Amino acid sequence: MTLITPSAAPAAPAPLPETTATHRTATPRHFLMCPPVHFDVVYAINPWMDVTVPVDAGYAVVQWQALKAAYESHGHTVDVISPVPGLPDMVYAANGGVVVGGKALAARFTFPERQPEGVAYEAWLRDAGPARGLTSLGQAAERNEGEGDLLWDGEVMLAGTGFRTTRGAHAEVAEKLGVEVLTLELVDPRFYHLDTALTVLSTAGSGPDGGPRAEIAYFPAAFTPESQAVLRERYPDAIEASEADAAVLGLNAVSDGRHVFLTDRATGMHAALRARGFEPVGIDLSELLKGGGSVKCCTLELRPAPSAAVPTPAKEA
Repeated sequence: MTLITPSAAPAAPAPLPETTATHRTATPRHFLMCPPVHFDVVYAINPWMDVTVPVDAGYAVVQWQALKAAYESHGHTVDVISPVPGLPDMVYAANGGVVVGGKALAARFTFPERQPEGVAYEAWLRDAGPARGLTSLGQAAERNEGEGDLLWDGEVMLAGTGFRTTRGAHAEVAEKLGVEVLTLELVDPRFYHLDTALTVLSTAGSGPDGGPRAEIAYFPAAFTPESQAVLRERYPDAIEASEADAAVLGLNAVSDGRHVFLTDRATGMHAALRARGFEPVGIDLSELLKGGGSVKCCTLELRPAPSAAVPTPAKEA
């Protein structure tokens, strides 16, 4: 575990109350997505991909449209980047970059098959970003797979490493985005990105008790013992997912603070979320699972500078 900070480290989070309130407030979010019109599995760069298993791109588009519609029906804004022929994984928009406080850093992918995606996402962030209150910082210099490995908890950037994004990229993110970065090491190849093994359910200061600590869910066995210890210390109230839920990418989820969008197959996670006062929204992304992705993989959050937008509660669905 490494804490990289551009300035002084923050004070330790205040203890959580003994009971968890069930009242949750949804906050409108702004997402970037890419339709899977060119989706296919023509190479294998993670354990989920099998080139011998047929892919139905048309059905993948239908499932993707259902996810987009679910976001919009819950009060969220969705922008769409044009898919590029020959880039079958461009649908996994979360990998395209990371945006915090209006600063947008585009990805630099590990595998040659995906490297042109970084160029495409950087171009969108550069050209379309200003109208959305975003400033492009260009592509990362270090190997960096965006929100696949960089999850903002409202106070600290949780940063995965071990398979794709490098530790050097964590230092670059700390410097360019001006955030503190907490390095977490992944050890199970099935969970090759942080967003396959951990999800942020509420950001710091936005929980039902108004306290400073974010809430997360994660699969402990995806991390080194050291990283597990760090997570348990920092998030003692976290939901620890089962092997069964993790194995269907039940942690590859998006939360607006109340509604949690995730695969409909992670039934145990749905129950755990309800017990904490969240409302799970089940989505079938079975075709896109063939490429190793689910809800979060398809979703890049565009977080503007604080002065650019003042969040208000989303309309209840």
